[in-house]
Amino acid sequence: MKKNYVFVAAGLGLVQLALLSTAAHAQDTTRALNDVVVTATRSPKKLSEIGRVVTVITAEEISHAQGKTLPQLLNTVPGITFSGAGNAPGISSDIYLRGALPGNTLVLVDGFPVNNASAISGSYDLNAFPLDEIDHIEILKGSGSTLYGSDAVAGVINIITKHPAGQGLKTNVQLMGGTYNTFKESAGINGNLKNTGIAINLSNTDSKGFPAATDTTGKGGFRNDDFHQRSTSVNLTQKVSEKFTLNGNFQASYNTGHLPAGAFSDDQNYTYANTFLFGGIGAKLKLDKGDLKVNISQTDVRNNYNDPASAANFNYAFYQKNTGHVTDAEAIFNYALIRCLDIISGADFKYYNTNQLSTYGNIPSKLANNNIASVYTSLFYKAGIFHMEVGGRYNEDNRYGSNFTYTINPSVLLFDQLKVFATMASAFKSPSLYQLFSQYGTPNLKPETTTSYEAGFDWELIKKTLAFNTVFYKYDTKDVIYFLPENNPPYGKYENGTFQKDKGFESELKLTVDKLTASAWAAYVTGVQTDRYGVKTYNLNRRPRNTYGANVYCQFEKSFSAGLTYRYTGDRSDENYSTGTLVTLKHYNLVDAHLQYGATKRISLFADLKNLLDVKYTDWLGYNTSRFNFMAGIKYQVN
Repeated sequence: MKKNYVFVAAGLGLVQLALLSTAAHAQDTTRALNDVVVTATRSPKKLSEIGRVVTVITAEEISHAQGKTLPQLLNTVPGITFSGAGNAPGISSDIYLRGALPGNTLVLVDGFPVNNASAISGSYDLNAFPLDEIDHIEILKGSGSTLYGSDAVAGVINIITKHPAGQGLKTNVQLMGGTYNTFKESAGINGNLKNTGIAINLSNTDSKGFPAATDTTGKGGFRNDDFHQRSTSVNLTQKVSEKFTLNGNFQASYNTGHLPAGAFSDDQNYTYANTFLFGGIGAKLKLDKGDLKVNISQTDVRNNYNDPASAANFNYAFYQKNTGHVTDAEAIFNYALIRCLDIISGADFKYYNTNQLSTYGNIPSKLANNNIASVYTSLFYKAGIFHMEVGGRYNEDNRYGSNFTYTINPSVLLFDQLKVFATMASAFKSPSLYQLFSQYGTPNLKPETTTSYEAGFDWELIKKTLAFNTVFYKYDTKDVIYFLPENNPPYGKYENGTFQKDKGFESELKLTVDKLTASAWAAYVTGVQTDRYGVKTYNLNRRPRNTYGANVYCQFEKSFSAGLTYRYTGDRSDENYSTGTLVTLKHYNLVDAHLQYGATKRISLFADLKNLLDVKYTDWLGYNTSRFNFMAGIKYQVN
């Protein structure tokens, strides 16, 4: 029976969450070269004018994934492996875009960067974002450091939250429940009152969960690690005049629950309480041939971990409190200099601050800060079928000094259907405050610098019906930061290695016919790191070389639609920290399904079924993943 499910999923062709109607299919932003995106160039441009790979997860696709988490949804995108997406709720997960380490993918919220200054990698936990607060997502693959600075080495994920739409206020309520005693309630209000726009979304999730750690003792009794989330997002816009607009956004998430002691180890009393706060204020002035934008944002993350003395921790009480603050201020100038030449230019200042207190090993409180100032310019040239981006960015870091990044990106659009492109670009990743100033830190660490090369094509074989794209890429990184174990306390430190070389490809075939949407994709990545002693290591731990998948969605009737998603994750390695050896994690296949029924114009019912084959698999050694599970619910549009 399981083999039949796999055959059906593969034969239907790769399931990408889809659109609810034929009209929606015609507007699908993932399929037409004349559609507009903003993330790749920081200004609205058609996909045909951009020599980059941009994936858009549309509002329709998100509406068909409400039973998933954001990491689980991103795990359906070619080239992305979200390791740990199937772990117990509340356990962190890591994003690997084209095999790059966490912290090498920059996350934006409505164009504002978000980071966690207290984390080892500096990356933001995407579990903080409930899907019901998100309108759509743009994913730029490839180096984005010229326009976005540090961390945009492998790409950029821009989470665009729900914004005010239409005159008058509309409200909606959504209720759902499912496996592991999981229940979620959300409500939203959205609309415009003359020149003032309001979008407010509230969300509450409670889950009893399942044991996060793998029990190899045979005794049982591992506790269910629960998860509780309270979240809100607010978007406000104010049209001051025809040319001047103000906008503000705020996102807050408070997560609590229990954690295991670690891999293969239970702890009945270990709790956490994590707070994520993000706020941004922006102003936009329209010019005759462009605009000027000023953005100021603040990201605060507060992590509290408490483990009272018990047998699980050798009767040693543990308490840890980490806070991270990132302040970012940026001015962006976008202008059409002449008919065939646009300019994007800007200045950015980012300040990082963290305070870390831990009772483990009597480590004293660590207070550290850092800042980076940058100026950048990119020129976009277009003449007939030829397009070209050329840009550079100068960065001044108060710890390590200055560096420069660049982008050269030509592309050609043939017979209005085939885009061929190539890119050579450089990028950098600043050391995190943890890597610089923790007990394992090295204050004189250099930033990682990467030179990337990619080439590919995006071909609409049949306009708005059949499309195929392929990209080959290569990353060469110098001064790679890695953890060097030592025999004496603190038993290790962060060091700059010599270099890392990664390469791979991605291919995707997409079909839209009447009421059917389907796609199929495959991705491959491999990497080798050479340390300062010349030792080579194939080090893409937790990252499979091979992944592929299939998505299909069908509008069977006016009121009923359904779809399947299939993903294959290949063999990969993980480290057994108790023995210091690498273990091969077995490949696995996952099949998910979504059903949706419009009972009335205002009421819709839905069900999200995950891991239909009830596969037992491992993403992290020593940690459990969810077996067959579901979420089902109802959404009511009040007015």
